[in-house]
Amino acid sequence: MKVLYVSSEALPFMASGGLADVAGSLPKALRKRLIGCRVVMPLYDGIKPELKEQMKFLTSISVPVAWRRQYCGIFEAKVDGVIYYLLDNQYYFKRDGIYGYYDDAERFAFFSRAVLEMLPHIDFKPDIIHCNDWQSALTPVYYTTMYSHWSGYENIKTVFTIHNIQYQGVYGKELIPEVLGLPEECTNIIEYDGDVNFMKGAIETANRITTVSPSYANEILDPWYSHGLDTILRERSWKLTGILNGIDTESYNPATDPDIFAHYSAEDFSAKADNKRALQELMGLPQRADVPLLGMVTRLAGHKGLDLVRAVLDEMLSTSDMQMIVLGSGEWQYEEFFKEMAAKHPDKFALKLGFVPSLSRKIYAGADLFLMPSKSEPCGLSQMIALRYGTIPIVRETGGLRDSIQDSGDGKGNGFTFASYNAHDMMNAVRRAMEGYSQKDGWQILMKRAMECDNSWGKSANEYIRLYNAVLKE
Repeated sequence: MKVLYVSSEALPFMASGGLADVAGSLPKALRKRLIGCRVVMPLYDGIKPELKEQMKFLTSISVPVAWRRQYCGIFEAKVDGVIYYLLDNQYYFKRDGIYGYYDDAERFAFFSRAVLEMLPHIDFKPDIIHCNDWQSALTPVYYTTMYSHWSGYENIKTVFTIHNIQYQGVYGKELIPEVLGLPEECTNIIEYDGDVNFMKGAIETANRITTVSPSYANEILDPWYSHGLDTILRERSWKLTGILNGIDTESYNPATDPDIFAHYSAEDFSAKADNKRALQELMGLPQRADVPLLGMVTRLAGHKGLDLVRAVLDEMLSTSDMQMIVLGSGEWQYEEFFKEMAAKHPDKFALKLGFVPSLSRKIYAGADLFLMPSKSEPCGLSQMIALRYGTIPIVRETGGLRDSIQDSGDGKGNGFTFASYNAHDMMNAVRRAMEGYSQKDGWQILMKRAMECDNSWGKSANEYIRLYNAVLKE
Protein backbone atom coordinates (compact mmCIF):
# COMPACT_ATOMS: atom_id res chain seq x y z
CA MET A 1 0.00 0.00 0.00
CA LYS A 2 1.25 3.49 -0.91
CA VAL A 3 0.01 6.62 0.87
CA LEU A 4 0.77 10.23 -0.07
CA TYR A 5 0.27 12.37 3.02
CA VAL A 6 -0.61 15.98 2.09
CA SER A 7 -0.07 18.68 4.70
CA SER A 8 0.48 22.44 4.73
CA GLU A 9 3.05 21.99 7.50
CA ALA A 10 5.18 19.18 8.90
CA LEU A 11 8.00 18.76 11.37
CA PRO A 12 10.94 19.15 11.16
CA PHE A 13 10.48 21.60 8.28
CA MET A 14 7.77 24.07 9.32
CA ALA A 15 5.22 24.18 12.12
CA SER A 16 2.51 26.40 13.54
CA GLY A 17 0.51 23.86 15.52
CA GLY A 18 -0.52 20.27 16.07
CA LEU A 19 -0.91 19.45 12.37
CA ALA A 20 2.87 19.64 11.94
CA ASP A 21 3.34 17.17 14.81
CA VAL A 22 0.94 14.74 13.16
CA ALA A 23 2.51 15.11 9.70
CA GLY A 24 5.95 14.58 11.21
CA SER A 25 4.97 11.51 13.25
CA LEU A 26 2.17 9.51 11.62
CA PRO A 27 3.99 8.82 8.31
CA LYS A 28 7.00 7.56 10.27
CA ALA A 29 4.75 5.23 12.29
CA LEU A 30 3.07 3.99 9.09
CA ARG A 31 6.42 3.20 7.50
CA LYS A 32 7.41 1.16 10.54
CA ARG A 33 4.34 -0.95 9.74
CA LEU A 34 5.48 -1.47 6.15
CA ILE A 35 3.16 1.13 4.62
CA GLY A 36 4.84 3.11 1.84
CA CYS A 37 4.06 6.61 3.09
CA ARG A 38 5.52 9.84 1.72
CA VAL A 39 4.71 13.46 2.62
CA VAL A 40 4.18 16.51 0.40
CA MET A 41 4.13 20.11 1.66
CA PRO A 42 5.02 23.61 0.44
CA LEU A 43 8.64 24.76 0.38
CA TYR A 44 8.40 27.77 2.68
CA ASP A 45 11.09 30.42 2.84
CA GLY A 46 11.20 30.03 6.64
CA ILE A 47 12.52 26.46 6.54
CA LYS A 48 15.93 26.36 8.21
CA PRO A 49 18.91 26.58 5.81
CA GLU A 50 20.44 23.35 7.11
CA LEU A 51 17.24 21.51 6.15
CA LYS A 52 17.13 23.17 2.73
CA GLU A 53 20.70 22.06 2.09
CA GLN A 54 19.60 18.43 2.43
CA MET A 55 16.97 18.78 -0.31
CA LYS A 56 17.48 17.43 -3.82
CA PHE A 57 15.93 19.18 -6.82
CA LEU A 58 13.95 16.71 -8.93
CA THR A 59 12.30 18.75 -11.66
CA SER A 60 10.03 21.71 -12.35
CA ILE A 61 6.49 21.67 -13.74
CA SER A 62 3.77 24.15 -14.66
CA VAL A 63 0.60 24.10 -12.57
CA PRO A 64 -2.76 25.53 -13.74
CA VAL A 65 -4.28 28.22 -11.50
CA ALA A 66 -7.63 28.89 -13.21
CA TRP A 67 -6.78 30.61 -16.54
CA ARG A 68 -3.02 30.96 -15.90
CA ARG A 69 -0.12 28.67 -15.08
CA GLN A 70 2.47 28.91 -12.34
CA TYR A 71 5.95 27.45 -11.90
CA CYS A 72 6.34 24.63 -9.38
CA GLY A 73 9.71 23.21 -8.39
CA ILE A 74 9.73 19.72 -6.87
CA PHE A 75 12.34 19.03 -4.22
CA GLU A 76 12.92 15.83 -2.25
CA ALA A 77 14.28 15.27 1.27
CA LYS A 78 14.52 12.25 3.53
CA VAL A 79 14.05 12.45 7.31
CA ASP A 80 13.89 9.43 9.65
CA GLY A 81 13.30 7.14 6.67
CA VAL A 82 10.37 9.19 5.32
CA ILE A 83 10.58 10.87 1.91
CA TYR A 84 9.23 14.42 1.78
CA TYR A 85 8.35 16.30 -1.39
CA LEU A 86 8.54 20.08 -1.02
CA LEU A 87 6.79 22.16 -3.66
CA ASP A 88 8.43 25.45 -4.52
CA ASN A 89 6.91 28.67 -5.81
CA GLN A 90 8.54 31.81 -4.47
CA TYR A 91 5.58 34.04 -5.33
CA TYR A 92 3.35 31.99 -3.01
CA PHE A 93 5.74 30.69 -0.36
CA LYS A 94 8.71 33.06 -0.05
CA ARG A 95 7.16 34.77 2.97
CA ASP A 96 7.84 35.08 6.68
CA GLY A 97 5.11 32.80 7.99
CA ILE A 98 2.78 30.04 6.85
CA TYR A 99 -0.73 31.51 6.99
CA GLY A 100 -2.52 34.82 7.35
CA TYR A 101 -1.98 36.36 3.91
CA TYR A 102 -4.61 38.05 1.72
CA ASP A 103 -4.12 35.42 -1.01
CA ASP A 104 -4.13 32.28 1.15
CA ALA A 105 -6.98 30.88 -0.95
CA GLU A 106 -4.90 31.12 -4.12
CA ARG A 107 -1.72 29.89 -2.42
CA PHE A 108 -3.34 26.69 -1.19
CA ALA A 109 -5.46 26.16 -4.30
CA PHE A 110 -2.13 26.13 -6.16
CA PHE A 111 -0.67 23.71 -3.60
CA SER A 112 -3.69 21.38 -3.72
CA ARG A 113 -3.52 21.12 -7.51
CA ALA A 114 0.28 20.92 -7.63
CA VAL A 115 0.07 17.76 -5.50
CA LEU A 116 -1.81 16.06 -8.34
CA GLU A 117 0.22 17.61 -11.13
CA MET A 118 3.47 16.31 -9.61
CA LEU A 119 2.44 12.62 -9.59
CA PRO A 120 3.67 11.74 -13.11
CA HIS A 121 7.04 13.31 -12.27
CA ILE A 122 7.91 11.25 -9.18
CA ASP A 123 8.54 7.51 -8.79
CA PHE A 124 5.51 7.05 -6.56
CA LYS A 125 1.90 6.43 -7.54
CA PRO A 126 -0.20 6.44 -4.35
CA ASP A 127 -3.10 4.14 -3.66
CA ILE A 128 -4.39 6.73 -1.18
CA ILE A 129 -3.95 10.50 -1.00
CA HIS A 130 -4.49 11.59 2.60
CA CYS A 131 -5.22 15.33 2.90
CA ASN A 132 -5.44 17.49 6.01
CA ASP A 133 -7.49 20.59 6.87
CA TRP A 134 -8.72 23.25 4.48
CA GLN A 135 -5.29 24.04 3.02
CA SER A 136 -5.25 20.75 1.09
CA ALA A 137 -9.03 20.25 0.90
CA LEU A 138 -9.14 21.03 -2.82
CA THR A 139 -6.95 18.03 -3.69
CA PRO A 140 -9.85 15.51 -3.42
CA VAL A 141 -12.10 18.05 -5.18
CA TYR A 142 -9.70 18.39 -8.12
CA TYR A 143 -9.10 14.65 -8.22
CA THR A 144 -12.80 13.78 -8.34
CA THR A 145 -13.83 16.45 -10.82
CA MET A 146 -10.81 16.55 -13.16
CA TYR A 147 -8.07 13.95 -12.67
CA SER A 148 -9.71 10.63 -11.73
CA HIS A 149 -10.19 9.52 -15.36
CA TRP A 150 -6.82 10.70 -16.65
CA SER A 151 -4.29 8.09 -17.66
CA GLY A 152 -2.01 7.28 -14.73
CA TYR A 153 -4.44 8.61 -12.12
CA GLU A 154 -6.91 5.72 -12.03
CA ASN A 155 -8.16 4.08 -8.83
CA ILE A 156 -6.66 6.50 -6.30
CA LYS A 157 -8.70 6.88 -3.12
CA THR A 158 -8.78 10.06 -1.04
CA VAL A 159 -9.00 10.52 2.73
CA PHE A 160 -9.51 13.91 4.36
CA THR A 161 -8.80 14.67 8.03
CA ILE A 162 -10.44 17.53 9.92
CA HIS A 163 -8.03 18.72 12.61
CA ASN A 164 -10.05 21.82 13.55
CA ILE A 165 -13.42 22.47 11.95
CA GLN A 166 -13.31 26.15 12.92
CA TYR A 167 -10.99 26.86 9.98
CA GLN A 168 -12.76 25.85 6.76
CA GLY A 169 -11.34 28.00 3.95
CA VAL A 170 -14.42 30.18 3.37
CA TYR A 171 -14.17 32.76 0.58
CA GLY A 172 -16.32 34.62 -1.95
CA LYS A 173 -17.63 32.95 -5.11
CA GLU A 174 -15.44 35.17 -7.29
CA LEU A 175 -12.65 32.67 -6.54
CA ILE A 176 -14.25 30.06 -8.79
CA PRO A 177 -13.31 31.58 -12.16
CA GLU A 178 -10.31 33.59 -10.98
CA VAL A 179 -8.48 31.04 -8.81
CA LEU A 180 -10.06 27.60 -8.63
CA GLY A 181 -10.69 26.82 -12.28
CA LEU A 182 -13.24 24.09 -11.62
CA PRO A 183 -15.54 22.92 -14.41
CA GLU A 184 -18.74 24.97 -14.30
CA GLU A 185 -20.91 21.91 -13.74
CA CYS A 186 -18.92 21.03 -10.59
CA THR A 187 -18.92 24.36 -8.76
CA ASN A 188 -21.85 23.30 -6.55
CA ILE A 189 -19.45 20.89 -4.81
CA ILE A 190 -17.59 23.74 -3.11
CA GLU A 191 -20.49 26.20 -2.71
CA TYR A 192 -22.05 26.38 0.72
CA ASP A 193 -24.17 28.98 2.47
CA GLY A 194 -23.58 31.56 -0.25
CA ASP A 195 -19.78 31.21 -0.28
CA VAL A 196 -16.99 28.95 -1.45
CA ASN A 197 -16.04 26.49 1.30
CA PHE A 198 -12.89 24.42 0.71
CA MET A 199 -13.58 22.00 3.58
CA LYS A 200 -17.13 21.36 2.41
CA GLY A 201 -15.74 20.37 -0.98
CA ALA A 202 -13.46 17.79 0.61
CA ILE A 203 -16.32 16.41 2.72
CA GLU A 204 -18.34 15.95 -0.48
CA THR A 205 -15.62 14.34 -2.60
CA ALA A 206 -13.21 12.40 -0.34
CA ASN A 207 -13.83 8.68 0.03
CA ARG A 208 -13.50 8.91 3.79
CA ILE A 209 -13.46 11.74 6.36
CA THR A 210 -11.61 11.42 9.64
CA THR A 211 -11.21 13.62 12.68
CA VAL A 212 -8.56 13.49 15.36
CA SER A 213 -10.64 11.81 18.08
CA PRO A 214 -13.81 9.68 18.24
CA SER A 215 -15.59 12.18 20.51
CA TYR A 216 -14.82 15.07 18.16
CA ALA A 217 -16.28 13.05 15.27
CA ASN A 218 -19.57 12.96 17.19
CA GLU A 219 -19.35 16.55 18.41
CA ILE A 220 -19.01 18.11 14.96
CA LEU A 221 -22.41 16.71 14.01
CA ASP A 222 -23.80 19.19 16.56
CA PRO A 223 -24.29 22.86 15.57
CA TRP A 224 -22.58 23.90 18.84
CA TYR A 225 -19.26 22.52 17.56
CA SER A 226 -19.59 22.41 13.77
CA HIS A 227 -19.20 26.08 12.82
CA GLY A 228 -21.99 25.64 10.29
CA LEU A 229 -20.98 22.33 8.69
CA ASP A 230 -23.21 20.01 10.76
CA THR A 231 -25.82 19.65 8.00
CA ILE A 232 -23.40 18.40 5.36
CA LEU A 233 -21.55 16.25 7.91
CA ARG A 234 -24.75 14.54 9.04
CA GLU A 235 -25.57 13.81 5.39
CA ARG A 236 -22.11 12.25 4.99
CA SER A 237 -21.80 10.74 8.48
CA TRP A 238 -21.48 7.26 6.96
CA LYS A 239 -17.94 8.09 5.89
CA LEU A 240 -16.89 9.90 9.09
CA THR A 241 -14.48 8.25 11.56
CA GLY A 242 -12.64 9.55 14.62
CA ILE A 243 -9.06 8.33 15.24
CA LEU A 244 -7.24 9.69 18.26
CA ASN A 245 -3.87 11.30 17.56
CA GLY A 246 -0.74 10.09 19.30
CA ILE A 247 2.49 11.67 20.47
CA ASP A 248 6.12 10.99 19.64
CA THR A 249 7.05 8.91 22.68
CA GLU A 250 10.72 8.93 21.70
CA SER A 251 10.89 12.72 21.81
CA TYR A 252 8.66 13.02 24.86
CA ASN A 253 10.53 10.63 27.11
CA PRO A 254 11.43 11.69 30.67
CA ALA A 255 14.19 9.07 30.69
CA THR A 256 16.10 10.80 27.88
CA ASP A 257 14.66 14.31 27.39
CA PRO A 258 17.63 16.72 27.27
CA ASP A 259 15.43 19.73 28.20
CA ILE A 260 14.42 18.59 31.67
CA PHE A 261 16.45 18.92 34.86
CA ALA A 262 16.66 15.24 35.86
CA HIS A 263 15.72 11.99 34.12
CA TYR A 264 13.25 9.44 35.46
CA SER A 265 10.94 6.65 34.28
CA ALA A 266 7.80 4.77 35.24
CA GLU A 267 10.00 2.24 37.04
CA ASP A 268 11.72 4.92 39.14
CA PHE A 269 10.22 8.41 39.15
CA SER A 270 11.91 9.63 42.32
CA ALA A 271 13.85 12.23 40.29
CA LYS A 272 10.58 13.91 39.31
CA ALA A 273 10.85 15.73 42.65
CA ASP A 274 14.16 17.21 41.50
CA ASN A 275 12.44 18.57 38.40
CA LYS A 276 9.77 20.17 40.56
CA ARG A 277 12.27 21.83 42.87
CA ALA A 278 14.36 23.16 39.96
CA LEU A 279 11.26 24.43 38.14
CA GLN A 280 10.07 26.27 41.25
CA GLU A 281 13.48 27.89 41.56
CA LEU A 282 13.57 28.83 37.87
CA MET A 283 10.13 30.46 38.05
CA GLY A 284 10.79 32.28 41.33
CA LEU A 285 8.43 30.23 43.49
CA PRO A 286 9.22 28.89 46.97
CA GLN A 287 10.78 25.44 46.68
CA ARG A 288 8.16 23.40 48.46
CA ALA A 289 7.66 19.69 47.92
CA ASP A 290 4.53 19.53 50.07
CA VAL A 291 2.22 21.69 47.89
CA PRO A 292 0.74 20.59 44.56
CA LEU A 293 2.19 22.47 41.58
CA LEU A 294 -0.34 23.03 38.78
CA GLY A 295 0.92 23.70 35.24
CA MET A 296 -0.66 25.11 32.08
CA VAL A 297 1.00 25.28 28.66
CA THR A 298 -1.56 26.80 26.34
CA ARG A 299 -2.57 29.43 23.87
CA LEU A 300 -4.27 32.19 25.84
CA ALA A 301 -7.55 31.99 23.95
CA GLY A 302 -11.15 31.73 25.05
CA HIS A 303 -11.83 28.28 23.59
CA LYS A 304 -9.03 26.91 25.82
CA GLY A 305 -11.32 27.47 28.80
CA LEU A 306 -9.47 30.48 30.20
CA ASP A 307 -12.69 32.30 31.04
CA LEU A 308 -13.31 29.50 33.57
CA VAL A 309 -9.82 29.97 34.99
CA ARG A 310 -10.29 33.73 35.19
CA ALA A 311 -13.56 33.31 37.07
CA VAL A 312 -12.13 31.30 39.99
CA LEU A 313 -8.31 31.47 40.00
CA ASP A 314 -8.04 34.27 42.55
CA GLU A 315 -10.35 32.33 44.88
CA MET A 316 -8.36 29.13 44.37
CA LEU A 317 -5.02 30.79 45.08
CA SER A 318 -6.39 32.68 48.10
CA THR A 319 -8.00 29.66 49.77
CA SER A 320 -5.73 26.75 48.79
CA ASP A 321 -2.15 25.85 49.59
CA MET A 322 -1.02 25.40 45.99
CA GLN A 323 1.25 26.82 43.29
CA MET A 324 0.62 27.39 39.60
CA ILE A 325 2.75 28.11 36.50
CA VAL A 326 1.33 29.31 33.18
CA LEU A 327 3.26 29.36 29.89
CA GLY A 328 1.62 30.83 26.80
CA SER A 329 0.57 33.91 24.88
CA GLY A 330 -2.52 35.08 23.07
CA GLU A 331 -5.45 37.35 23.80
CA TRP A 332 -4.65 40.57 25.62
CA GLN A 333 -7.38 40.12 28.25
CA TYR A 334 -5.91 36.84 29.48
CA GLU A 335 -2.32 38.04 29.39
CA GLU A 336 -3.29 41.01 31.56
CA PHE A 337 -5.28 38.82 33.95
CA PHE A 338 -2.39 36.44 34.51
CA LYS A 339 -0.02 39.37 35.03
CA GLU A 340 -2.37 40.58 37.79
CA MET A 341 -2.38 37.13 39.40
CA ALA A 342 1.43 36.98 39.33
CA ALA A 343 1.62 40.37 41.03
CA LYS A 344 -1.05 39.54 43.62
CA HIS A 345 0.19 36.01 44.47
CA PRO A 346 3.99 36.08 43.87
CA ASP A 347 4.59 33.04 46.10
CA LYS A 348 1.89 30.98 44.43
CA PHE A 349 1.65 32.00 40.77
CA ALA A 350 4.27 32.39 38.04
CA LEU A 351 3.78 33.45 34.43
CA LYS A 352 5.92 33.26 31.30
CA LEU A 353 4.37 34.93 28.26
CA GLY A 354 5.29 33.46 24.88
CA PHE A 355 6.13 29.90 23.98
CA VAL A 356 9.47 28.45 25.04
CA PRO A 357 9.65 24.77 23.99
CA SER A 358 12.35 23.86 26.50
CA LEU A 359 10.38 25.49 29.34
CA SER A 360 7.22 23.65 28.31
CA ARG A 361 9.02 20.35 28.82
CA LYS A 362 10.31 21.50 32.19
CA ILE A 363 6.71 22.24 33.19
CA TYR A 364 5.51 18.82 31.97
CA ALA A 365 8.26 17.19 34.05
CA GLY A 366 8.17 19.44 37.11
CA ALA A 367 4.46 20.03 37.70
CA ASP A 368 2.27 17.64 39.68
CA LEU A 369 -0.95 18.52 37.87
CA PHE A 370 -1.77 19.82 34.39
CA LEU A 371 -4.92 21.84 33.68
CA MET A 372 -6.83 21.76 30.35
CA PRO A 373 -10.38 23.13 30.84
CA SER A 374 -11.07 23.55 27.10
CA LYS A 375 -14.42 24.61 25.69
CA SER A 376 -13.56 22.47 22.66
CA GLU A 377 -10.48 20.35 21.96
CA PRO A 378 -10.48 18.24 18.76
CA CYS A 379 -7.71 16.03 20.12
CA GLY A 380 -5.19 17.78 22.33
CA LEU A 381 -1.63 16.60 22.77
CA SER A 382 -0.67 18.31 26.02
CA GLN A 383 -2.70 15.93 28.18
CA MET A 384 -0.91 12.96 26.59
CA ILE A 385 2.49 14.57 27.07
CA ALA A 386 1.63 15.29 30.69
CA LEU A 387 0.74 11.63 31.22
CA ARG A 388 4.07 10.60 29.70
CA TYR A 389 5.86 12.71 32.32
CA GLY A 390 3.72 11.49 35.24
CA THR A 391 1.93 14.84 35.59
CA ILE A 392 -1.75 14.21 36.22
CA PRO A 393 -4.18 15.97 33.84
CA ILE A 394 -7.30 17.81 34.94
CA VAL A 395 -9.52 18.17 31.86
CA ARG A 396 -13.01 18.97 30.70
CA GLU A 397 -14.74 16.04 29.01
CA THR A 398 -14.67 17.18 25.39
CA GLY A 399 -13.13 15.87 22.17
CA GLY A 400 -9.82 14.09 22.57
CA LEU A 401 -9.63 15.03 26.24
CA ARG A 402 -12.64 12.81 26.91
CA ASP A 403 -11.11 9.98 24.87
CA SER A 404 -7.67 10.03 26.51
CA ILE A 405 -8.35 10.95 30.15
CA GLN A 406 -10.59 8.97 32.51
CA ASP A 407 -11.45 10.19 35.99
CA SER A 408 -9.57 8.40 38.74
CA GLY A 409 -12.45 8.59 41.17
CA ASP A 410 -13.10 4.87 40.70
CA GLY A 411 -9.45 4.03 41.31
CA LYS A 412 -8.85 3.08 37.66
CA GLY A 413 -8.52 6.37 35.77
CA ASN A 414 -5.48 8.43 34.80
CA GLY A 415 -6.62 11.94 35.70
CA PHE A 416 -9.44 14.15 36.92
CA THR A 417 -12.33 15.30 34.73
CA PHE A 418 -15.39 17.54 34.80
CA ALA A 419 -18.25 17.54 32.29
CA SER A 420 -20.12 20.84 32.22
CA TYR A 421 -18.49 24.06 31.06
CA ASN A 422 -18.67 25.64 34.50
CA ALA A 423 -15.95 27.39 36.51
CA HIS A 424 -16.92 25.88 39.85
CA ASP A 425 -17.10 22.39 38.39
CA MET A 426 -13.55 22.95 37.14
CA MET A 427 -12.50 24.20 40.58
CA ASN A 428 -14.04 21.13 42.20
CA ALA A 429 -12.00 18.89 39.89
CA VAL A 430 -8.82 20.80 40.82
CA ARG A 431 -9.60 20.41 44.51
CA ARG A 432 -10.25 16.69 44.11
CA ALA A 433 -6.87 16.42 42.41
CA MET A 434 -5.13 18.33 45.20
CA GLU A 435 -6.77 16.06 47.76
CA GLY A 436 -5.48 13.07 45.80
CA TYR A 437 -1.99 14.58 45.83
CA SER A 438 -2.07 14.64 49.64
CA GLN A 439 -2.55 10.86 49.70
CA LYS A 440 1.03 9.94 48.83
CA ASP A 441 0.68 6.18 48.41
CA GLY A 442 -2.32 6.48 46.11
CA TRP A 443 -0.64 9.31 44.20
CA GLN A 444 2.38 7.14 43.45
CA ILE A 445 0.07 4.49 41.98
CA LEU A 446 -1.71 7.12 39.88
CA MET A 447 1.58 8.54 38.57
CA LYS A 448 2.78 5.10 37.51
CA ARG A 449 -0.55 4.37 35.81
CA ALA A 450 -0.34 7.69 33.95
CA MET A 451 3.20 7.07 32.72
CA GLU A 452 2.28 3.61 31.47
CA CYS A 453 -0.58 4.86 29.25
CA ASP A 454 0.03 4.05 25.59
CA ASN A 455 -0.49 7.23 23.56
CA SER A 456 2.11 6.35 20.96
CA TRP A 457 1.55 6.89 17.25
CA GLY A 458 1.73 3.13 16.74
CA LYS A 459 -1.75 2.69 18.16
CA SER A 460 -3.17 5.41 15.89
CA ALA A 461 -1.23 4.17 12.85
CA ASN A 462 -2.84 0.74 13.16
CA GLU A 463 -6.29 2.35 13.08
CA TYR A 464 -5.39 4.37 9.98
CA ILE A 465 -4.14 1.22 8.27
CA ARG A 466 -7.48 -0.49 8.97
CA LEU A 467 -9.25 2.56 7.51
CA TYR A 468 -7.03 2.60 4.41
CA ASN A 469 -7.64 -1.10 3.81
CA ALA A 470 -11.40 -0.60 4.12
CA VAL A 471 -11.30 2.29 1.62
CA LEU A 472 -9.29 0.29 -0.92
CA LYS A 473 -11.84 -2.55 -0.80
CA GLU A 474 -14.75 -0.24 -1.64
